[in-house]
Amino acid sequence: MSLAYKRTLLKLSGEALAGGKEFGLDFAVIERLTDEVKAVRELGADLGIVMGGGNIIRGTRASEQGMDRVSADYMGMLATVINALAIQDILEKKGVQTRVMTAIRMEALAEPYIRRRAVRHMEKGRIVIFAAGTGNPFFTTDTAAALRALEIHAEAILMAKNGVEGVYDSDPATNPAAEFIPAITHREAIERGLKVMDSTALSLCMDNDLPIYVFNMGDAGNIDRIVSGERVGTLVSSASAR
Repeated sequence: MSLAYKRTLLKLSGEALAGGKEFGLDFAVIERLTDEVKAVRELGADLGIVMGGGNIIRGTRASEQGMDRVSADYMGMLATVINALAIQDILEKKGVQTRVMTAIRMEALAEPYIRRRAVRHMEKGRIVIFAAGTGNPFFTTDTAAALRALEIHAEAILMAKNGVEGVYDSDPATNPAAEFIPAITHREAIERGLKVMDSTALSLCMDNDLPIYVFNMGDAGNIDRIVSGERVGTLVSSASAR
């Protein structure tokens, strides 16, 4: 089977892993998600995963409640490691070889992030799970996803959303009349303030002509459909690629 994208990066929010819960991990959701990741790997595609940590703690929210922003952001980075280890454990039980790599050194749990080593893991058929964001406060895991995607030469970023089909012109949770946008340029998304990624991450993708697919992770098979070349969700790309 021919693949439209040989190497992609999947961005998973912590909230997506919580499923219907307000906090923690919904293992039924993780089971289904890891089945999809395994199916993509069996197609022969390389896949990296960047984890969020909002199901445990969000640094920005904690800082708004009075915590020092730097400390809060580091706590958020540790939350992404917890999520990464959960995903790794279930993938390994399904027979999928994985490596967790962290931007903050913690060798007892995972490998430190080294770009060449990450690429080599992928060349050997392993799923690489990137945790601890960029390792720096004030940067989101969206920015980490854009950065890691460029570093490993991913051909697209897959932004998995929980309960929405892609990008809308307003928040569909508060506006029932919100209109779905099937395709848009990076610049248009930035100028209109659409919630694709944070502005730093989106600018990084725009500057490097990196396409982004925003899709509903609740629909089974969406990841391998995108990797196989189907149009799923919203495509955010340069004008020349639309």
